[in-house]
This record gives sequence, C-alpha cells and structure tokens, in this order.
Amino acid sequence: MSSLGLPCAPHNSLLLLPPSTCPLSISSPRSLKLYGGHSISTGEAHSLSITTASRLVRSPETSMESCRSYGNGIVEKDAVEGDYAEIIVVRHGETEWNSDGRIQGHLDVELNQIGKQQAAAVANRLSKEGKISAVYSSDLKRASETAQAIATACGGLEVIKEPELRERNLGDLQGLQLKEAAKLKPLAYEAFLSHQSDQELPGGGESIDQLYKRCTSSLETIARKHKGERVVVVTHGGVIRSLCRRACPSRRFGKVLNTSINIFHLYEGDNKWVLRSSGDVSHLDPSGFLDTGFGGDRTSG
Repeated sequence: MSSLGLPCAPHNSLLLLPPSTCPLSISSPRSLKLYGGHSISTGEAHSLSITTASRLVRSPETSMESCRSYGNGIVEKDAVEGDYAEIIVVRHGETEWNSDGRIQGHLDVELNQIGKQQAAAVANRLSKEGKISAVYSSDLKRASETAQAIATACGGLEVIKEPELRERNLGDLQGLQLKEAAKLKPLAYEAFLSHQSDQELPGGGESIDQLYKRCTSSLETIARKHKGERVVVVTHGGVIRSLCRRACPSRRFGKVLNTSINIFHLYEGDNKWVLRSSGDVSHLDPSGFLDTGFGGDRTSG
C-alpha cells in the first residue's frame, strides 16, 4: 500500500517491483488544491463534505509511472513482454448522475462537461505513453464516449464495444439517489448493502459474484487476443473493483475515481494476473474529479 492508500501488487508477487521502486510508493501531498485556487491541508480535506469540496485536485507530485525493474538499477519503460498482455483499465468520465449521487447501473447516462474534459485529459496522456493496439469499452455511453476520445487520440483506433464490461445491474435501485434508496426501495437497498457476494438485487439486479465472473472472463478473453500488446479497456467502478480483487484477492478496494488508470498484466497459460498500478488520476490536474468516486455501488459513495 502506498502512502496515499493506493494499492499495488502484493510484495510476494514474482513480478512486483521492490518497495523502493514500486510505482505507487510515492509521497502524499502536503496540500490539495480546490477549484478557485484555494489550498487546504490533507488533514482538513478528510473533514470536507461533498457539498463544500466536491472536486479535489491532487498535486502534480502524485504522478505515477508504470515501469519494469530488472533488479540491477536498469529500468525499461513502455516494454511489453511476449507472454502477457498489458491492459490499461480506465473508469469512464463523470456524468451528471455521478455528481448527483444517483445510481446508474445499466442505465445509459452520457458524460457531462467535466466528464468530457476528463476523457480528453486521459486520452492525451495515454497517447504519449506507448503504442496502444486496441481500445475496448463497455457499450454504455459514459464508457464508450470516454473510449472514443482515447481511440481518436491514439491513432484513430476503432472502439470495440463489449456488453460484458458493463457496470453491475443494480435492479430496482437504478435511477435513484443513494440517499433516498432506503426509503423508496427498502428490500433492494438491504440486498445492496449485503456482505453476501451471491446476493442478487430485486428487479433483475446482479450479485457481486455474477459481476465478478462476467467481467473477469471478459478481460481474460481480451488478454488472449492481445498477448505481447498494450490495450485499453474503458469500464465502470464496480467492474474495476472486481478486476482488482481478481489480481489481489486479499486486499480491499474502495473508491474508483472517474478516468482513473489501473494497469494489469495478464499472463497466458498460468492464469496469473498482476496489478501493476491502481487509481492513477494525475492527468486530472486541469479538470478535477469527484472526491467521492461515486459509482452507485456500496463501496464508492
């Protein structure tokens, strides 16, 4: 765990960088900048509510770099070996429903203006960080619009839409604000808060287990098609948490911020996943992000 509380692959992984070179072992910023140019300490930031500081911008010093160390002081950037696929998993940009704390699930909500700025920022960054061979996306608009910005910036690639990369179906809770869900749909809300991973939601909602099986299978299918290549997958907060749990089963994963970058290496043959970096939003210095990471699921809002 880095000093910012961001997860990286466990240190007993064969492919983990040692603590001194782990791309997430970085110093926490002493202050955070708010819209309007005001600064606050990180201690003060923890006490702020979403209404008083909905978008926090991390200091540029939190920028992370994915790299591979040979253990001899030589570091090679942007290299993908032949026996794995490097998959850059990105959460979609912000929507009005994210800002409003409204549960989206399978409902098709477009990016808002901030979300479009975020998509442009992550696209610009990825266009400068090594060749992208393909761009995949959930077929929901908030993801596919983000993916299109990335695909255009990375040489005019086609966006390949995969319904299996959709957010968790949240049944009767979809379209409701989280704060009103307990009153309007008490049975669905109770199921939503359940710690039982096989608990489905009323109204056709999926269980955590169903989501996990769906999205991990999809990522493995993509990896088999792109061994030795770097690809981008644009998806949703609940999906990204499931993917992180597949790579690091013993860790707990919480907030997934809009357009955060999460880098996975999937190896052919031995079913091995490595999470190389997680939660990188350093590209959002110009446009900011919702500090709740709200995605309409139990752990992110």
